[in-house]
Amino acid sequence: MTSSTDRVAIVTGGSGGIGRVSVERLARDGLAVVVHYAGNKDRADETVASVVDAGGRAIAVGGDVADEHRMGAVFDAAEQEFGGVDVLVHTAGIMPLSPIAQLDLDTFDRVQRTNVRGTFVVDQLAAKRMRAGGAIVNFSTSVTRLQIPGYGAYAASKGAVEALTLILARELRGRDITVNAVSPGPTATPLFFEGKTPEQIDGIAGANPMGRLGTPEDIAEMVSFLAGPARWVNGQVLYVNGGAA
Repeated sequence: MTSSTDRVAIVTGGSGGIGRVSVERLARDGLAVVVHYAGNKDRADETVASVVDAGGRAIAVGGDVADEHRMGAVFDAAEQEFGGVDVLVHTAGIMPLSPIAQLDLDTFDRVQRTNVRGTFVVDQLAAKRMRAGGAIVNFSTSVTRLQIPGYGAYAASKGAVEALTLILARELRGRDITVNAVSPGPTATPLFFEGKTPEQIDGIAGANPMGRLGTPEDIAEMVSFLAGPARWVNGQVLYVNGGAA
């Protein structure tokens, strides 16, 4: 495996929430980072600036995560700017909530396109183009175990992400590339807070054995581990949720 100062990471959804904190953590670990964004270029540029101001290396590249041509260009940029790709951290996803009986099918299709097809697209590119010693870190959710009403479409998409993760890990036999999925529990990000009352947020935090919500930094700690020293962790779904059932 190349040294951390020679390693290059692509972080999808790297302009906010868990993605941004993961970018900053990987940069502190010595990796050059490609900050992928879907629509918010200004926020991605701010993330890049925070890395560069701290002495790191980063660029921002936009694109629809489910578009293989746009995401191919993200990998092209990583190779042209930094020499290759060693780590993929795929945080990009959407989470509209609705009971299954009331969910509009167009919304269901949009969730599956972004979360399932998007994962397939970037994982396929990584499988073809990642250097030996690499690490693919997909994102699932603890909701696949918690079965919270309203999360049907999202949990279904993340169940598919877990299946892709476990199969790809075995398909990459002999490549020295690990493939794992991180499954956060409720985490204090804008995506989590959207549409919830203060009472709901307090209830969710209080139900956790640790008595709080997770933070993006908690999740980035696992990303750093899987992207770097965790060479014997492969084909796993790791629940990072403070002990939520």
